[in-house]
Amino acid sequence: MLEPARFEDYGPNGLQVPGAPQVDTVVTGVSANLELFERAAAEKAQLLIVHHGLFWGTSPGPIDAALKRRLEILFDADIGLAAYHLPLDAHPELGNNALIAKALGAESLEPFALHRGEPIGFIATLPGDRAGEDDGIPAHVLFTRVRELTARDPLVFDAGPPTIRRLAIVSGGGADYIADAIAAGAGALLTGEPVERVMSTAREAGIHFIAAGHYATETFGVKALGEHIAQRFGVRHVFLDVPNPI
Repeated sequence: MLEPARFEDYGPNGLQVPGAPQVDTVVTGVSANLELFERAAAEKAQLLIVHHGLFWGTSPGPIDAALKRRLEILFDADIGLAAYHLPLDAHPELGNNALIAKALGAESLEPFALHRGEPIGFIATLPGDRAGEDDGIPAHVLFTRVRELTARDPLVFDAGPPTIRRLAIVSGGGADYIADAIAAGAGALLTGEPVERVMSTAREAGIHFIAAGHYATETFGVKALGEHIAQRFGVRHVFLDVPNPI
């Protein structure tokens, strides 16, 4: 469903650690870490699905003490670990970016933000009450909606137009897609975390930049995937929130 083979990702998608052959409880969370593993074990999960997995690059490399402890929790509880990174950003129904756009009231989506030839984000067309160039959502209203959606105050470089019709969305670490957003005629770019250079770029180009949190913008997809699996296979699903201010 997520078509992971389409993406040249930063790490392996799919099953990273094998677990029990029978699954009754699926736990989802954003990032693989010890606290999440311990809480999944307390839920008596057989499968844990995350957005950010344990392994990155082409190989896991040496197993240090921290990784050993994480693996021990999974092995002792017989929990399988699966990770879906870019596929869970890009999916048009269950992906982080599509779900953010839908929650913000988008009327339509178009693919955006190519990663090695595959789009991972969307340009969302936002509704408005008036036709013409002023159509769209007032910028301050969009900032408020983002704050309510993510339950945190976003970092905003308020440098764009007073109303926003086209919103570029790339969850997580998508700040460097600001040039693509400008080229696409977006009034704002919504992503997770900023980089230093983006402030001057936003101001000079006249585009709003909204950093709503890497973690906060990537809770949506994995939670929706867990709910889909629970409904499809009749298993129990629990989303475990391990908040991260970044």
